[in-house]
Amino acid sequence: MTTFKSMHHTARKRMVIKLGGSTLEGLNEAFFENFKKLQESGVELIITHGGGPAINRELAAQKVESHTLNGIRVTNEAAIDIVQTTLIGKVNPDLVHELTSAGITAVGLNGFDGKLLVADYLDKDVYGFVGEVNTVNTSLLEALINANIVPVIACIGANESGQALNINGDTVASEIALAIKADSLLLVTDVSGIRIHDEYQSQATPALIHQWIAEGHIYGGMIPKVQGALECLNAGIPSVQIVGESLVGTTILDSKRGFTPL
Repeated sequence: MTTFKSMHHTARKRMVIKLGGSTLEGLNEAFFENFKKLQESGVELIITHGGGPAINRELAAQKVESHTLNGIRVTNEAAIDIVQTTLIGKVNPDLVHELTSAGITAVGLNGFDGKLLVADYLDKDVYGFVGEVNTVNTSLLEALINANIVPVIACIGANESGQALNINGDTVASEIALAIKADSLLLVTDVSGIRIHDEYQSQATPALIHQWIAEGHIYGGMIPKVQGALECLNAGIPSVQIVGESLVGTTILDSKRGFTPL
C-alpha cells in the first residue's frame, strides 16, 4: 500500500469540509482540535456550510411556509430573504468566531463576495429562489488558501443581476471541491456516514450507492449528499467521505480507481 506521504510529497493535500446545519449547532472542542491537526499537518482547508435548523427557526418565527422537495428547500421570495439574512448575518459569523477562538484564521464569505458563486435558477417554477452554481471564483479561494486563511463559505449564490439564490449545501461543497481540484471532500453531518440495516458502512462504491437508493435504504437529505459525492468522484476527486463530527464515517471510492483513502 502506498503511503500518503510518498504519494503526495510534492503537493499539499487540499480538502473541502462541508458542515451540515444540525452539525453546526453542536460542534465541540474535539471537532476544532481535529480541524487544527489537519491544518497543522499541511492540509489546505476550505469550509462550506448550510444552516437548516437556524433557518427553520427564523421561518417559523416569521410564519413563512417552506418545505423540501428531493432534498432541496423550496424557497419563495419571503423565504430567500430569511435564508440570506440568517446564513450571512448569523450562522456564518458565528462559525467564523468559533474557528477564530480555536486559533484557526478564518474569513467568512458568501456567493456575493468577489463573485465567488455566480448562480442561476435551478428551476424557478418548481423550487423558487434556488440556484445552481455556474462559476466559482477559484482565484479568490487560492489567494486565501495561500495566505493560510480558511475560507468559510455560506451556501448563498448570486445571479448576474444580484439576486440571492439558496443553493443546497452539499451541491456548493461539491462544486467548490471540483473547481479547486480538491483531493477530498468531507460532508460532515449529524450521522457517522451511510447506515444500512442499522450499521454504518466504512466504505461504499457508486454501484452500492445506486443499489441502496433503489432499495430505499438511502432517502431524504442523504440523497443529495451521495449524489454530490458521486458527481465529485466522476469528475476525478479521489475520495469523498460522509462523516460525523469526529471526521470518521463512510468513504466513497470509485471502485475502478482502487484508490486507498487516508
